[in-house]
Amino acid sequence: MTAATAAITQYLQQQHVLTLCTQDQEGLWCASCFYVFDAATMCCYLMTADDSRHTQAMLANAQVAGTIAEQTEAVLHIQGIQFTAIAAKVAAAEIAAIKARYCQRFPIAKLKSAPLWQLQLQTVKMVDNRLGFGKKHQWQRQPI
Repeated sequence: MTAATAAITQYLQQQHVLTLCTQDQEGLWCASCFYVFDAATMCCYLMTADDSRHTQAMLANAQVAGTIAEQTEAVLHIQGIQFTAIAAKVAAAEIAAIKARYCQRFPIAKLKSAPLWQLQLQTVKMVDNRLGFGKKHQWQRQPI
């Protein structure tokens, strides 16, 4: 694992909210979603209702983008991620394991019944000003 991949993975594991950007016939739409990250597959998993605008947009167009960032006013402490991903409903064979992991991180999710989605990260750019102003780490999924 490269240093860039390790930094990106660690940051994704520490955070828990992403901004998901989708596009539908009405235009662009963003939604804040709780997620869990799987470093082995470089995927984020989220739970969202079938009737939400972003879910309907993902059903029509699986290409999504997003951000993950902490809120800080100190420029030298800025860290954050921009990503592109392919969205898909979690496969039936994986639902139980993914839901258990999701509910472990977000126990309130045990009270909700909603589909689980996988965001298979394709490209990731991480800004980490703690390493120097404008320092970036990048990762890209390799073609199979």
